[in-house]
Amino acid sequence: MFGNIIDIEENTVTLVNLKQEAETNLLNVHVVFSENDRLIVGEVIGINNEVIKILLLGEIKNNVFTAGVIKKPSFKTPARLIYKSELELFLGSQDIANKSNLLIGKSTTYEGYYITTKINDFFDSHFAIVGNTGSGKSCGVASILQNIFYHNDEALPTKAHIVLFDAYGEYNRAFEKMNSLPNLRFKHYTTQTNFGDSDVISIPAYFLDVDDLALLLNCTDSAQLPIIEQALKLVYIFTSEDEQAQEYKNDIIAKSLQDILASGKTSTQIRDQIVAVLAKYNTSTLNLDTIISQPGYNRTIRQCLNIDAQGKMNSVGLVIDFLQNFSKVDLERIDTVPDFTYTLDDLYYALEFALIGEGILSSEAVFEKANQLKVRLHAIINSNNKQFFEFDKKIGKEEYIRNFFTASDGLPAQLVNLNFSYIDERFAKVLTKIFAKLFFNFTTRLEKRASFPIHIIIEEAHRYVQNDNDIELLGYNIFDRITKEGRKYGVILGFITQRPSELSTTSLSQCSNFIVFRMFHPADISIIANISSNVSKETLERIKTLRPGMAMAFGTAFKVPLIAKLNLPDPMPESTSIDVEEAWY
Repeated sequence: MFGNIIDIEENTVTLVNLKQEAETNLLNVHVVFSENDRLIVGEVIGINNEVIKILLLGEIKNNVFTAGVIKKPSFKTPARLIYKSELELFLGSQDIANKSNLLIGKSTTYEGYYITTKINDFFDSHFAIVGNTGSGKSCGVASILQNIFYHNDEALPTKAHIVLFDAYGEYNRAFEKMNSLPNLRFKHYTTQTNFGDSDVISIPAYFLDVDDLALLLNCTDSAQLPIIEQALKLVYIFTSEDEQAQEYKNDIIAKSLQDILASGKTSTQIRDQIVAVLAKYNTSTLNLDTIISQPGYNRTIRQCLNIDAQGKMNSVGLVIDFLQNFSKVDLERIDTVPDFTYTLDDLYYALEFALIGEGILSSEAVFEKANQLKVRLHAIINSNNKQFFEFDKKIGKEEYIRNFFTASDGLPAQLVNLNFSYIDERFAKVLTKIFAKLFFNFTTRLEKRASFPIHIIIEEAHRYVQNDNDIELLGYNIFDRITKEGRKYGVILGFITQRPSELSTTSLSQCSNFIVFRMFHPADISIIANISSNVSKETLERIKTLRPGMAMAFGTAFKVPLIAKLNLPDPMPESTSIDVEEAWY
């Protein structure tokens, strides 16, 4: 069958076809070139009546397969079909019940053989699962995760922490079986607030820092960040009731009133603005009815603001002198306490005052940008999205995360599904970033590094993990940061997408393993070609013709690119195509 080598060009070897028949069943079969101290492994990528073309993949030496060929075979090196005993060296271990092995699927080339990899090699690095809609991605994800939890009854991954951001609410049914197994639990949250048997997603408003609020309020200018930062300091002051907090309030109110008085506006405008401020922001010692004492008579601040027939406030000097008695508080020296709590309503109250402190009442230029924050926060408070930031008890971030991975019966939950299908895409994107940052920050503070690994799997990742302007606004993109730094802390990202070309280029470049279902778009095919050095043009062409449920697996976890047929999950996710005939007739 295999004659002498007649041509070697780069990694492609051409041999004479002794049988002089184009046996198509040899395509993608592996061939070995036997030399004294090594076996060179290749894959049949082309055959006709005259020649057979083989792509060199790697070498077997001392019964170990290594990808890549350092030295090409000589023209006299004989070739043969690979032995079955050698297949396991690059298809992966056939012991799928072993806890160390991750079952991907069945080999499409060798009947009865599995495609597997070491669970460490796949899940210790960021990965991507890509393919067109209808190619089998959701079923593939469900199948691989079910393989982790269902294939070994003796050794269960009870300390796994997998979070699945479910864009369409597809996966609840696929993992309910976990709750019937000993020591395994599946937990699901929903954004459907009207009904359902799942817990509603809820993250305490007081967990939100400047960066989180900047994303939530859709900031577009870094000049808006100091306003948010000041609001967070003010919300601490305004929700406190101690004597020092009252002094802070008085000083801040006094400073804002002094700014209004010095604004150069008409007496009527000044009076109306001061009345408006004191009507909403006041204390027991500084309000419209506060008495200013003078020898022989007392007047309230309201009375001092009266305007005479000539349009003048004759007693306004008394107000100015009175306000100057307050000390100057330095907001930079105010630190919120670790267990401080607040609601979005509290934050809105503080944000309004932060805007006043930024000159919103006296400058239209400041008003336009700064008031956007107030309007957007007001819109959230008056929408259903507000309840996602309501929490019925005081809790720390570490306790919150540990509870997040705890089922209702108190056992650890290894897989948590977040159903985002009932909220709009922009808000879902913000929530995904907030949760990802929360998990990342938690792991970076652990005393023992990577002792609490968290795997974040994002469905429809091209909608959330994009080349955003976060890096210009905040100095970083949380997904890019996790892909670059998360591995050493045990935070691993998994992207599920039908458009890899729309993903953040930094995040995608940090992925080490890929499972690629059928794809057609040239830009997406080009992305796959550029991120893998050992995928041939012929193999890339095969991606276009893969059947649903079949995928090419490659990366650091796989010795060579391999085509696998993934098992149908049981139960299935709710992601099957519409039955038009059933719906129509």
